[in-house]
Amino acid sequence: MRLNENYGTLSETLNELKKQGYTIDFNIHSECLVCHQTNIVLQPEEFQIDMVYRFEGASDPDDQSIVYAISSPKFNVKGSLVNGYGIFAEEMPSKLIEKLQTHAAPHSTKEKSIDATPQRKEGGRVIEAPLVGINIPEFIEIIKREPTWKDSDHNSVTVFKSERMRIVLMGLHKGGQLKPHKANGVISVQVLEGSIEFVTEEDKVTLRKGQMIALQENITHSVVALEESFFLLTLAKG
Repeated sequence: MRLNENYGTLSETLNELKKQGYTIDFNIHSECLVCHQTNIVLQPEEFQIDMVYRFEGASDPDDQSIVYAISSPKFNVKGSLVNGYGIFAEEMPSKLIEKLQTHAAPHSTKEKSIDATPQRKEGGRVIEAPLVGINIPEFIEIIKREPTWKDSDHNSVTVFKSERMRIVLMGLHKGGQLKPHKANGVISVQVLEGSIEFVTEEDKVTLRKGQMIALQENITHSVVALEESFFLLTLAKG
């Protein structure tokens, strides 16, 4: 049985996979996958990945996910694994990373567009292509127009996304913050408007318009806006 490359939204994909026999919900635990309902434990060498599906969230970099359709001939089971892959996705075990990345969908320069969301109903915006133009002032205005900007201390929009790089434009109200977290890749932060305080466990840096920093992967950091600020957050994966 051949799986389709696209079933629609995340929930539609999970429902369709269940119809195709992928009924078990797998979770990451230590260096293996587990199913708490059946107590099945799969080591990396005991399962294969049949298909990978990626989904873009509405505006928050946290709200992004990847679905793996997984089967194990050894145990004669099939199921799905849902895992975050955004800027702030939690670090996964090394052996499992190697397994999942090895079976990830191959990189392609085929044009990709973002789907419509409840907040951004227009959809169709190109986020990956051989060449992607990014109109920063226009995206800042989009962020400011949206309800999320009025109702919370920050809003963001992904302006480019590929297998190895993601660029997110983030806006924070004065006093708005990104709580301490780690990134699963090297990041850079470039301030476009305003000023922010970028904090790690060992350093604290104030960045103003035109300034930027680079940070190695898996270093805990946080951000606080000293005034209304907008900055580009770029994540590069190895």
